[in-house]
Amino acid sequence: MLQSELAFQKCIAPDCGATFDVQEMHVACPRCHDLLDVQYDWNRLPVPDRLEYFERKWSRRHDPLCHSGVWRFHELLPFAPAEQIVTVGEGQTLLQQADGIAPYVGVQPGRLHLQYEGLNPSGSFKDNGMSAAFTHARSIGAKRAACASTGNTSASLAMYCAVTRLMKAVIFIGSGKIAYGKLSQALEYGALTVQIAGDFDDAMVRVQQVARDLGIYLVNSVNPFRLEGQKTIMYRVLESLRWQVPDWIVVPGGNLGNSSAFGKAFSELHCLGLIDRLPRLAVINACGADTLYQLHQVRGVRWRNGHGDMSGVAEHYERLTREHKKASTIASAIEINRPVNLRKCLRALDTCDGVVRQVSDQDILDAKAQVGAGGIGCEPASAASVAGARLLVREGVIDPEQRVVCVLTGHQLKDPTATVAYHSGDPQKFNEVLGSRGVQHASFANRAIAVPNELDQIIQAIESHS
Repeated sequence: MLQSELAFQKCIAPDCGATFDVQEMHVACPRCHDLLDVQYDWNRLPVPDRLEYFERKWSRRHDPLCHSGVWRFHELLPFAPAEQIVTVGEGQTLLQQADGIAPYVGVQPGRLHLQYEGLNPSGSFKDNGMSAAFTHARSIGAKRAACASTGNTSASLAMYCAVTRLMKAVIFIGSGKIAYGKLSQALEYGALTVQIAGDFDDAMVRVQQVARDLGIYLVNSVNPFRLEGQKTIMYRVLESLRWQVPDWIVVPGGNLGNSSAFGKAFSELHCLGLIDRLPRLAVINACGADTLYQLHQVRGVRWRNGHGDMSGVAEHYERLTREHKKASTIASAIEINRPVNLRKCLRALDTCDGVVRQVSDQDILDAKAQVGAGGIGCEPASAASVAGARLLVREGVIDPEQRVVCVLTGHQLKDPTATVAYHSGDPQKFNEVLGSRGVQHASFANRAIAVPNELDQIIQAIESHS
């Protein structure tokens, strides 16, 4: 049976519902311009009847597909045959029970878990989706791939291009809107990097135009195959929890690809009878990039089976344009005002009885310091999930007895400048990097101790701080 008979692309708009062959490349429905899903004919696919089936693949880790934390779950994203799959060993990630951080968040010991996606080859969760997008690109014969990026997508795309030699990478970034840790990856891996005057939202518009005009494969999360790979983050969470569904999944909200993918993952597993309940979903915005919060919590925009009133979205975007308002947050990975997966995220929030919150840059950096003190370093955007969980506990939305999984999307070394500035005792450095973002103090700073090069004084300093 041909793969295209088992998988297809479908418009998410219920009044359209147009379908397209899996071998076509679309970033929106050609008929109504809404987003597309990758869908499957599950009745004709060999889906395991128990999730424990996937554990057996650990014994075959010499097989690259079994080694991959994405393609170990091939049966749950079967849009391409095994021989077309592209993997570089992505998805070897960690779910840590974070008892040291639980008191800060406000939950009981044993109830807080951190899903650390910074262990991926390029240092962020993007590799899950990039492996899937690259697989699709390879299957349709693409020669070039492009993205707009705040940093992590560009690093992942450049890495896959460099390792596989299957495509050339073209990367669009906004002026001054990318952390050096991430930009260094794109440059080192040999990608053609185009910096435009503007922010991520401007770069996103241009990359879609260029990809269309030049026939370049677009790998941003508006690409539905990207989200298929990102579903597997939740499969690994379930596997680490012995296939028990947590009460809450808390995730940073940037372009809203992860939240959209997670909702789709749990919806499919539930429909297939592989889980008996759905977790609740919390999406956390930074205050300086709070589009989802403004739309969902303030304006009351909802999915409503695809029939929700979206007029508030257009009004909000018009206001952003009229007031020349740009996203601004130390959490650069979620510094996005016009998230391309907004409608899919609204659907995920509906599916998983979700909530949306916003947290300040101060909250984010304080939470980041707590995560680091617990032994895992993450980039600022990642810590939005922990700051958001803490807020929801204080509000009484999350019960301290509930099991909470916070997704840490990227590695600490993605943005070391913010980390050093927070922990530095240098007021000038702190103000230059963080002061402009409204960060007033470093509540949990671990400052270096300056001492003369004298043994007695070094020993005295160590003893006095032990």
